[in-house]
Amino acid sequence: MKRRATRLHAWVYRRSGGRVLGHIGGQPVLLLQTTGRRSGRTRTTPVQYMAHAEGFVVVAANHGARHPPAWYLNLCAKARGRIRVGDQNFDVATREVSGDERTELWRQLSAANRYLPGVQTKAGRQLPLLVLTPTKRPATRRR
Repeated sequence: MKRRATRLHAWVYRRSGGRVLGHIGGQPVLLLQTTGRRSGRTRTTPVQYMAHAEGFVVVAANHGARHPPAWYLNLCAKARGRIRVGDQNFDVATREVSGDERTELWRQLSAANRYLPGVQTKAGRQLPLLVLTPTKRPATRRR
């Protein structure tokens, strides 16, 4: 059921150029496309994000599960992906943040989304933060 809901969300987001389902709980959403580290299949997942000087910051929260989401593991295996923000597509390089940079980004993310600290507590793990940096100019969807 969850996979169907994710596919439906991505389909509606694409069809509307992000105008519908482009925000969840007041937070902006992008579509993150990764290649499965074992299957080799392309997967698309809606993920909340925060704008960043380099691009976009995402949190590998997995709804507070004890294990990280598959998209995070896929990005660890291959630090490249593709995102769609609104009607623009970007190829991205990814990097996980740590230390002082992570502390500051976590503070900003927690201020923007008051539920994140509770999700981290529920997960019982430090939620990874990744910066997605566009590697090419955006390609706007043609109609």
